[in-house]
Amino acid sequence: MVERMLKFVGTPQAMPAKRSAATRRRDHDEIYAGYAEAKAAEQAGRCSQCGVPFCQVHCPLGNHIPDWLKLTAEGRLEEAYEVSQATNSFPEICGRICPQDRLCEGNCVIEKGFESVTIGAIEKYVTDTAFERGWVRAPRPRRELASSIGIVGAGPAGLAAAERLRRRGHAVTVYDRHDRVGGLLIYGIPNFKLDKDIVQRREALLRGAGIEFRLGVEIGRDLALAELRSRHDAVLLATGVYAARELGGPGAGLPGIEPALDYLIAANRVGLGDRLPAADERRLDARGKRVVVIGGGDTAMDCVRTAVRQGAASVTCLYRRDRANMPGSQREVRHAEEEGVVFSWLAAPQAFDGAGRLERVRAIRVHLGVADASGRQTPREIAGSGFELEADLALKALGFDPEPLPTLLAAPDLATRANGTLRIDSKSFQTSLDGVYAAGDIVRGASLVVWAIKDGRDAADALHARLAARAATRAAA
Repeated sequence: MVERMLKFVGTPQAMPAKRSAATRRRDHDEIYAGYAEAKAAEQAGRCSQCGVPFCQVHCPLGNHIPDWLKLTAEGRLEEAYEVSQATNSFPEICGRICPQDRLCEGNCVIEKGFESVTIGAIEKYVTDTAFERGWVRAPRPRRELASSIGIVGAGPAGLAAAERLRRRGHAVTVYDRHDRVGGLLIYGIPNFKLDKDIVQRREALLRGAGIEFRLGVEIGRDLALAELRSRHDAVLLATGVYAARELGGPGAGLPGIEPALDYLIAANRVGLGDRLPAADERRLDARGKRVVVIGGGDTAMDCVRTAVRQGAASVTCLYRRDRANMPGSQREVRHAEEEGVVFSWLAAPQAFDGAGRLERVRAIRVHLGVADASGRQTPREIAGSGFELEADLALKALGFDPEPLPTLLAAPDLATRANGTLRIDSKSFQTSLDGVYAAGDIVRGASLVVWAIKDGRDAADALHARLAARAATRAAA
């Protein structure tokens, strides 16, 4: 073991410098600065190089974390980058937006008493350094193959699959209904977590690799799935899940109650320089409004922190479970609290009041009862504990469900599960339609970006193997 490692016993955890809450409330810039090289090496040197690296076990991509931490500690940054990108198509993105406190860092074996290694910040540093020094290059296949693959969806799953397939030599065309590449990376995640230049920098590399993008094309409306299948040797559906779950209760249809994703897309479009229709600009801007965000996941955290930056009069997060049971990142909760967000834990909405538009949210306190089939405790209302929150804008951040793809794609034989996700063969990633594959949230259900990248890479490998086997069979015949 080199002397540079095992420093956790004498070197405390140190995150990169974080801008003050008062400063970051006024803009949408990323809140952390980067590490200096010496500090990155020092923090990487805290890794214990344990025999069973639980950080790696709990990373969906199985990243070789101890290996690139050791290389970083030794100043071998180009090698650290090569090891990092070997298992992760977009390490510069995961280093910024992965909930490391729930994944790799939360399972670091030195966490208790010594605080975990700052894996995400080091991953971000290594990859940003690689871009700055010209080590990141567009993937170039060793040889071109005759096969053509169409991918529906330019989000993380589709892009990861496209990068992987192009590296193998396939011709790849990515179709997306939006006007920019990135899906939720560009329109769903705020700049203070993921600057859009980071996504566009990666897009430029993918275009440089020869991947073609057809934007503003909605499959099923502008182009039939049958036509897509005739154009390509295989089609991969990576559409994600975008249908917002609805609120019930009296007044749930009042103006002033909006889906969280509509709100985030509008905010990101403004940040990208787009002009919104006047009605949308008024409806989806939190400036001067009393905002209540309903939900406790990462989307809810993105909403509350965006509302603060837009100049909301007040921002409250209403969540029916307690802090310990919140699905969102605890680090994000701390950032939101620093920025002035109020959290109303163990509280659920009952009704929405207002004369023609939203004026208040009626809610009730709850307690957590016995666990349900998923293992999570079921919220139970506490009689007589009702209260009201004045509100001009309520954002529904309750999660997402799949859109009805068999109907939208005019493909009634496209098999789905009871929850609307696509049914696939677990080994080949093929759907019930021959030559049509699927990956990401449209198969898994709404999940993390890192899982979408994992699924996209795995689907690409399975698809390549199947096409290669077919080509070998034809050649032998």
